[in-house]
Amino acid sequence: MNETKLYKAEILKDFCTNVLIGAGVKGEDADIIAESLICAELRGVKSHGIVRLSTYIERLETGILSLNAHMEFERKGGAMALLDADNGFGQVAGHKAMNTAVNIARTHGVGLVGVRNSNHFGIASYYSMLALKSDMIGIVLTHSSPAMAPYGTITPLLGTNPLSLAVPAKRGRPIVLDMSMSVVARGKIRYAALKGEEIPEGWGLNSNGYPTTDPNQVLKGGSLVPIGGVKGSGLALMVDILCGVLTNSCLTGEVKNITDMSGPSKTGHMFCAVNISSFMDANAFKSNIDQTINIIKSLDAIGNNSVYLPGEIEYELEEKRKREGIPVECKVVKSLNGLANRYGLPAL
Repeated sequence: MNETKLYKAEILKDFCTNVLIGAGVKGEDADIIAESLICAELRGVKSHGIVRLSTYIERLETGILSLNAHMEFERKGGAMALLDADNGFGQVAGHKAMNTAVNIARTHGVGLVGVRNSNHFGIASYYSMLALKSDMIGIVLTHSSPAMAPYGTITPLLGTNPLSLAVPAKRGRPIVLDMSMSVVARGKIRYAALKGEEIPEGWGLNSNGYPTTDPNQVLKGGSLVPIGGVKGSGLALMVDILCGVLTNSCLTGEVKNITDMSGPSKTGHMFCAVNISSFMDANAFKSNIDQTINIIKSLDAIGNNSVYLPGEIEYELEEKRKREGIPVECKVVKSLNGLANRYGLPAL
């Protein structure tokens, strides 16, 4: 059984920020990265939370990830922009790109910003939800390293390629969809392997294309299972084209795994902000979303189950963890404290 300790979100965020600063990251950038990691922890996506910090630091120390990246817009005109992340932190590039998309949308009704030469950026919903603050709809896509075989093959080529959409409401919680094109995110497979646990059948295939419950077989030459079979495979390909090929970051299958220290990851992202007020009154739209939520909530549930909309479970968990603390496995705490010791910082 894996023992856990509870930590206040603020304590973990400050710890991550200080470790990143200790590794040479600028304070403002370190704060953004730490915020995205804690966002993942609060919303229950532990595979993209503080467990990633050690890998980020390793990429910095080996020089695979640029510490002093000079991010510049290569193209900017009308409703679009293209940001070259210069092999810097994906969180910093994503934050800059989504805020730019929001600013563009204020003028043009919609803003579309592509990012090339980036890295892993954490959970996609962290960025889509940034648009909510401006009464806009946020849409985020990213591709990732090969983890899923195109439908009908056994060779991993497509990434899990997440998609997130965030829609504001007036009185209800925002509707936030955050999903990968595989049955589960690869991070959950990695997390199961880290803890020495099996995965449910239907999550992954071995190198011969057959189902397995061993996460290590999936990670070593195997493949994740796409949602909806051929449909999920097709969606993953389209995300790869938009994020990798259209941004001129890399071709399908060329993104490097976050743990691959042989070179830059060549990750691309796509960020879109939709200005609701360009279509209709924003308050009227949000009231309509409230009504949509109420209509769905009023439907008869199956058995004694509760009816949840996308993102609602995560919001409830976030509220609980803000009150009670975030559970962190002792094994992860030990790893993090190793980083603290390296930079002369207080342990958790």
